[in-house]
Amino acid sequence: MKVGLLYSRIRRDEKLLLSELRDRGHEVAKIDVRDEQFGLSESPEPFEGVDVVVDRCLATSRSLYTTQFLDAYDVPVINSATTADVCSDKVKNSLALERAGVPTPTTEVAFTTDSALETIEEFGYPCVIKPVVGSWGRLMAKVESRSAAEAILEHKSTLGHYQHKVFYVQEFVDKPGRDIRVVAVDGDPVAAMVRSSDHWLTNAAKGAEVAPFAVDDRVRDLVETASDAVGGGLLGVDLMETGVPGRDEPETGETGSHAGYTVHEVNHTVEFKSLNDAVDTDVPAAVVDWLETKAETGAEATV
Repeated sequence: MKVGLLYSRIRRDEKLLLSELRDRGHEVAKIDVRDEQFGLSESPEPFEGVDVVVDRCLATSRSLYTTQFLDAYDVPVINSATTADVCSDKVKNSLALERAGVPTPTTEVAFTTDSALETIEEFGYPCVIKPVVGSWGRLMAKVESRSAAEAILEHKSTLGHYQHKVFYVQEFVDKPGRDIRVVAVDGDPVAAMVRSSDHWLTNAAKGAEVAPFAVDDRVRDLVETASDAVGGGLLGVDLMETGVPGRDEPETGETGSHAGYTVHEVNHTVEFKSLNDAVDTDVPAAVVDWLETKAETGAEATV
């Protein structure tokens, strides 16, 4: 199998994948997206002969456009342009989850500071304002008061990009000091961890402590449905436990197969180094197992 690894920086996640691929004897073409030019009809030379391309671009804009070009060239890419488009935008992400019946935090979007402030007041305090595009918990704000809301909205309104004029307001979920990250391939969980912090943001990138999480049937079902909702692929599905005092069975009073969990985001260029350190599962090996299956299926489809 020849794999194209599309990147703009080789992080530890990419090194883990590269090492696993090479240990199995696969040919790897490292393709720095910053060095390439993309025409409308013919793919750049580095993509010729690859069985699958794995998109690991850091910049959302590069990921979105490059995957569209690869789709146009009929070059198999993980993840697809459709999945990247949905996952990279929190509005599209939330809409896809809602349409699929996946429990997700109550969210409203406004386009002016006045209407955003009205939305925040209706939510009550605290609530959360997020950028529609972004990762690692950056530029997210827990809004505790009207004065804080006014200051945050004024600041966002002065930022240049139009995306900052899209005010994504979400209920504050009172989670038990942690959230859950599940890495999955086409909806099948590979491994999962809890990310714990005294801060309301529990991203591993912000220093949260991580520990293994045993995927139960409800989480498995949610991960599969959420993956299908955004187009499938290699994904990180982030969930929160609602009304849970600890790791025991949720005591929420909710009914239904998804009681006790809410999915707040699905990530398409998922990082897994912290997960790999936290669990017994060899995450890059499981990912490469899946890539081999995808490449084999694609080859059979062209015969």
